[in-house]
Amino acid sequence: MSLLPLHETTFVVVDLETTGASPNVGAGITEIGAIKVRGGQVLGEFSTFVDPGMPVPAFITELTGITDAMLFGAPLIFEALPQLIEFCGPETESVIVAHNAPFDLGFLKAAADSIQFPWPNYLVMDTVKLARLVIERDEVSNYKLGTLAQFFETEVAPTHRALDDVKTTVEVMHRCFERLAGFSVSTYPELLEFFKKSPSKKPRYYA
Repeated sequence: MSLLPLHETTFVVVDLETTGASPNVGAGITEIGAIKVRGGQVLGEFSTFVDPGMPVPAFITELTGITDAMLFGAPLIFEALPQLIEFCGPETESVIVAHNAPFDLGFLKAAADSIQFPWPNYLVMDTVKLARLVIERDEVSNYKLGTLAQFFETEVAPTHRALDDVKTTVEVMHRCFERLAGFSVSTYPELLEFFKKSPSKKPRYYA
């Protein structure tokens, strides 16, 4: 899989909503969204609320709109996580993508540990890192998803809801991929090498 050209590689873009900033301080997952894409085509969508086993803090409800009532009867993580992994497919076939991937993967791996469920050894791509390599610092004020959505004029704007944010990330990923041609990157191994470059030393991209 990893030897394929980018347009033949299957990417599963994932986003989570949570009750807090870190699973290390007891925060839980409230919503999971994922979209599987290959060659610019959507192969499938996954979306579910998750009962985090705790009340949703007021500031999280204000940010996301997710309430305790919306999560009533939602699957627990021991039900939702295996469903997500089944959707993602084998680790040999899919690359997991997220905007600020350490956040999402940190929660998913912590959830897997909490239910003693093996997390597959997926290849992971962070669209924050990708954007920093292909978008000059003088083009955007920062690399937040909302900022990149405005920069690329994406069809879907991020809303702090999992599936909407995934749809935005898919668009951002594809627009960043378009810029990779200027760096002679067309395969996943070439992309991995590209990620080793320092943003401060990258060649200039001209639209």
